[in-house]
Amino acid sequence: MKLSSQEADLFFELMWALLVFVNQKLGILPPVKLKEYISCPMEEKMKVREALYKNRQLIDLFVKENSNKLSKDKLLIASTWKDYVAGSFYIERFLKKHAIFISNENLVYGVCALHQRFDEMIHPSRLPLFVQAVLLPFSGRIVYDGLFQTYNIHCGTGTRGHLKEIYMIAKQNNRIIERFELQPLLGQPEVQVLKDWESEIKGLCEKVKGLKAGSKDPHIYGAAFDLVKASLEFAQIGVSHSRDSTILHKSLKKVQRQLNKAYTVIRRDQG
Repeated sequence: MKLSSQEADLFFELMWALLVFVNQKLGILPPVKLKEYISCPMEEKMKVREALYKNRQLIDLFVKENSNKLSKDKLLIASTWKDYVAGSFYIERFLKKHAIFISNENLVYGVCALHQRFDEMIHPSRLPLFVQAVLLPFSGRIVYDGLFQTYNIHCGTGTRGHLKEIYMIAKQNNRIIERFELQPLLGQPEVQVLKDWESEIKGLCEKVKGLKAGSKDPHIYGAAFDLVKASLEFAQIGVSHSRDSTILHKSLKKVQRQLNKAYTVIRRDQG
């Protein structure tokens, strides 16, 4: 959920240098050197930070002048910060890999912390938490810029459920944004190969065709067999390459009917 110590040190080395440069160019605070700037009150740092994001072109100038004599690799990292995303977010949950930030546009970001894990700064009981933050690309991941504002906005059950559903949809459809940079294509793009389950499911469907409860069998036999057949029919549609959502919904309703039938049989047996 956070960068390594070396990565976080590098991030702050570049960020502090950039902010000192911004202050030198815009004169927001009295002239300060790097060590002095780090010791400045948070309110003053916020002023310089806001000026940076209002003057995005200063990032290019910082890289061009390179007054800190940074290496090309470090300058390349700083140059990508022009692609920042600033705004309001809900921090919806903490995962082992990153924290989930959801924007007002319902975009879902996986964001890494810096030196301190998010769950060390924010108690999980406060989630979802409404924040103002700036997200930046950093070494193939997304981080925040070291500062964010939190708001004590209570999230009711409806909001929590809505945010959870946004996350689950993004997760299911591989839409969690974990990096801003475009993936370099070496030759042909990599295509994910999925296992072909159609033949196996088809074979199972053929096997269960003979499942039929006799007149003297317990009623649960028939209910269970019908549920198995309906479930396999749903699975067969689900794994097909030409699956249609309308047909899937129709098949799922059949599964639900058979499930309700099984519940009814069990209830009547207990009566």
